[in-house]
Amino acid sequence: MKNMMLLLSFIALASSAFADDKLDAEIAQIQHEWAKANYQTPKDAQEDAFKLLIEQAHQITANNANAPEALIWEGISNSGYAKAKGGIGALKFAEKARDLFLAAEKINPNALHGSAYTSLGSLYYKVPGWPIGFGDKKKARAYLEKALQANPTGIDPNYFYADFLSEQGDYAKAVEYYKKALTAPARLGREDADAGRRKEAEEGLKVAEKKVK
Repeated sequence: MKNMMLLLSFIALASSAFADDKLDAEIAQIQHEWAKANYQTPKDAQEDAFKLLIEQAHQITANNANAPEALIWEGISNSGYAKAKGGIGALKFAEKARDLFLAAEKINPNALHGSAYTSLGSLYYKVPGWPIGFGDKKKARAYLEKALQANPTGIDPNYFYADFLSEQGDYAKAVEYYKKALTAPARLGREDADAGRRKEAEEGLKVAEKKVK
């Protein structure tokens, strides 16, 4: 009986490890598809690319209902589609993204180095405020600061905080965080996303530095 219990425990652990590896591989694929849609796809084709990405990401979420990583990437896919679509029709996809990020935050706010915080922060300052949308500058700042606490050297939290500060007219401080984004450690397996984000940070830095002068 004791040997049987040990065997069952081993099988359970092996199954869990296999499931985690499968999810990691699926998330990695979505990350590469997102980088391709966001940085390598012509503007007039991005809407279709993100629509397909939403479908793929939703399937991963459906198969891993309690995985915050899946929820975050389905949210990022919806956010990308909202940006590509634009206009009032994009709001429902931004709202869907927000709800997915909030769900991930409840399960594990530190998943993917606090990506739910980063994504919520960026949504809250990019989406129009009331009465059109749910945008909220105070919430944006609070979430972006939480993102920096969770991942102080990460390229994404530093870039989005810099972009937010620049939008608020705090160009001197924005310069500081754009520079932090540009010196962020490389992410293994995320080279395509890092290259695109660094280009955005370089462009933002040039604008902010001109404003400071």
